Amino acid sequence: MSNIDAITGKPLLRSMIGEHIWRIKESDPEAFKREVREYFARGYPGWTTVRAKYPYIFLRDDREQSL
Repeated sequence: MSNIDAITGKPLLRSMIGEHIWRIKESDPEAFKREVREYFARGYPGWTTVRAKYPYIFLRDDREQSL
């Protein structure tokens, strides 16, 4: 799995989330996705979650596209 975004060809940002969010991944995948999106919307506006592979969340910088 590459750390390059297939859409933009740019490197992805690798970040982390708290264990309390990871714990819900298996039991409620939709809640996990929602929590991850909300978490990064607050701290990284304009970035899109691309994938989650413990212990990392990979983000794409979409700020240029929103100008």
